[in-house]
Amino acid sequence: MAAPRRYDPERRQRIIDAAIRVVGRSGIAGLSHRTAAAEADVPLGSTTYHFKSLDDLLVAALRQAGEGFAEVVREHGGALADPDSDLASELARLTGQWLDGDRAGVELEYELYLAALRRPALRAVAAEWCEEVAELLSRRTDARTGRALVALLDGICLQVLLTGGEYDEEYARDALARVIGGSGQAQRPLSAGTPR
Repeated sequence: MAAPRRYDPERRQRIIDAAIRVVGRSGIAGLSHRTAAAEADVPLGSTTYHFKSLDDLLVAALRQAGEGFAEVVREHGGALADPDSDLASELARLTGQWLDGDRAGVELEYELYLAALRRPALRAVAAEWCEEVAELLSRRTDARTGRALVALLDGICLQVLLTGGEYDEEYARDALARVIGGSGQAQRPLSAGTPR
């Protein structure tokens, strides 16, 4: 007679958390169902039960880890929404705060984000992140400028992460202001009801 299954509603989340820790420590190449199971202290069969493929596990990890900057933008929506605030300055400041915070978390977020280059299953999740942040920013500008701001911020962040250089808030503010100023649109207030 088979042993009864132990009810463990937290197991799936523990596996995702473990996968994030493995990727943070060993990179994506170090992640397998076996390493995630060992890190989560669950049987190997649990990882394949909850995640049929390694890509399924990576998608869940990217969804969770990829919330970093989007969450910062959502949390500071009030400052970004203020029509009297300088959007470029606010974005530059928030980006600096994010990069200066949990640097390992930022690096992990970008590692998972860039994994979409080689793993098509991750592309939709990476695109969701870009679209969400662009949509939040387009409430103050327009859709095209929102996307351009996300692209610029990605580039600045990648340069800082890849070179190990210091984040230059003044440079970021100036570059962001050029994109915002070149949009041909006045900065609109950030509000949920602003049409795109």
